[in-house]
Amino acid sequence: MSTDTAVAALGSRARVEAALRALDMPSEIVEFATPTRSSAEAAAAIGCEVAQIAKSVVFRGRESDACIVVIASGADRIDEKKLAAELGEKVGRADADFVRQRTGFAIGGVSPVGHAGEVILLVDRALWALDPIWAAAGTPNAVFRLAADDLHRIPGIRVVDVRQAD
Repeated sequence: MSTDTAVAALGSRARVEAALRALDMPSEIVEFATPTRSSAEAAAAIGCEVAQIAKSVVFRGRESDACIVVIASGADRIDEKKLAAELGEKVGRADADFVRQRTGFAIGGVSPVGHAGEVILLVDRALWALDPIWAAAGTPNAVFRLAADDLHRIPGIRVVDVRQAD
């Protein structure tokens, strides 16, 4: 069994833990009794600003059927036209079944690491102004803390400007 196959076979939280170790991004995963599905719920549970939540928004390439995960500040919205221009194809929000099938995570628990399948991983440039940031750890009530610079350790990640202008 290859490392990728072994990681994919793990549960959601365990996949995130394994991916963090493999990327040398040691981080303690914190679980809450209440869900942290939204940026506001996560910020309230953690005690941080909504902007410090590194939300993962999943899109689907309309032509390629690619799974696109955009990591952005919880205070920002993604501009789908900017995203489409960045990717060279129109995109749409992914439904819950697509998210689960392609990432291995439920909506609200999509982590920047530990995906069960192949994804295009993008991070919005505005996230670098924040430190620390908190990201989902594979379940709707688990998060981990990291510095935005830690995201550069993720192979294939691209920094883009897809934040909706105020």
